[in-house]
Amino acid sequence: MADSSRPALILASASPRRIALLRQIGVEPDAVCPADLDETPQKDELPRPHALRLARAKAAHVAARHDGPALIIGADTVVAAGRRILPKAEDAETARRCLTLLSGRRHKVFTAVVCQPTADWAEGRYCERVVESHVIFNRLTPRQIDALIEGGDWHGKAGGYGLQGQAAAFIRQVGGSPSGVIGLPLFETAQLLRGQPLPAGQHWLR
Repeated sequence: MADSSRPALILASASPRRIALLRQIGVEPDAVCPADLDETPQKDELPRPHALRLARAKAAHVAARHDGPALIIGADTVVAAGRRILPKAEDAETARRCLTLLSGRRHKVFTAVVCQPTADWAEGRYCERVVESHVIFNRLTPRQIDALIEGGDWHGKAGGYGLQGQAAAFIRQVGGSPSGVIGLPLFETAQLLRGQPLPAGQHWLR
């Protein structure tokens, strides 16, 4: 529960990875309120603006429905092969297509983070960041792709893999923010939280 002397901190995502990442830096959301929005890319939408649009929409959706002073964290992660936005893999065939495409190549991962104060917290500051990282996969054999599919780490993940899962055995290089590739860039998120005007003696993280 939120301390009565400070606004609540609400994560607009049910992602267990984002919750775990926040806890890694000592941040415990007061509530988790996922925003169930259509995440289909718009026509000709590029990966970076797509990630930022969705993070803004998630934060705004939850902020508009929350009573009381609070800060909403919205985030979205996009895996991109060139200008192409790869889907979240909800079935094995989609995961297989993504892994086949990423095999042996460098791709980018964009994660947008938005901090949206609710209307009841006039002092709160709206702020946002987009973090760009890159990942290089080793070339995958059909047997290795089969093993990744069977392992099940792909489910619900953009691009059909998770940096913290079985696919890590085939990732040759990560540049940028590893936590951003997983789903929430921790350095940038911490900076955004530290910049909020909390009452004296109160904090979300030290």
